[in-house]
Amino acid sequence: MNRIDQLFQNVRERGRPAFAAYITAGDPSLAQTNEIVLALAEAGVELIEYGVPFSDPIADGPVIQASYTRALDKRLKLSEILDMLGGVTADLAAPVVTMVSYAIIYRHGLEDYVRAAKAAGAAGAIVPDLPVEESGPMAEICRKEDFSLIQLITPTTPRDRALEIAERTTGFIYYVSVTGITGERTELPPKIVDNVGWLRTQTELPICIGFGISRPEHVKMLAPVADGLIVGSAIVRRVSQAAEKPREEVLNEIGDYVAELVAALE
Repeated sequence: MNRIDQLFQNVRERGRPAFAAYITAGDPSLAQTNEIVLALAEAGVELIEYGVPFSDPIADGPVIQASYTRALDKRLKLSEILDMLGGVTADLAAPVVTMVSYAIIYRHGLEDYVRAAKAAGAAGAIVPDLPVEESGPMAEICRKEDFSLIQLITPTTPRDRALEIAERTTGFIYYVSVTGITGERTELPPKIVDNVGWLRTQTELPICIGFGISRPEHVKMLAPVADGLIVGSAIVRRVSQAAEKPREEVLNEIGDYVAELVAALE
């Protein structure tokens, strides 16, 4: 069984969502990225999104865009990112998925990317810019390799299209909580609960909610309808302080912040 499938089987048996965290590979460095991953896991993160930096992201807000810029300034190669990822996955109970642009996958070669990511210990990929109409070849390769292809559904996705996306998705559905780009929010729209509730009646896939989640009250609001909650910008913003603060202080701040959100699931 794929590690993602195993995670969400456990999640449903215990009746509490998984906590997932996003980080950008190479920010502030590849070695420090893996230190952050281990700190997140120690704080209770059960699923890691390992973001592959890209020069033209489609849905990422200024915090994550800035992290991409810092990572790309180091002229990192995909092979270096996956090699470094492979050095940490063996020490993790949490499955790792890459958040990666389809442009990168296509340039690398669909089958080659899936096999390389899998060899590095990744259990799947979130591909935000892959339209469902064009996802067939990638979906077929992922099925063959038992590698999850995670796709996004947004509040503006028509329901018939949402069902088509769900049919092509494996691992879990990434439900985008708000329209627009990633970033911390003070409030989340209450209609998320109804939207996810409807989607849950249409598919047996786990549903993870991301974009904007940054506070314990967000976690408590969404926990009853979600199989997983994803926090990104709030963590990446804390990572961005690495150039100004001692390394241990930054790791402790990230761990304490995540532990507070994980505690809100109880």
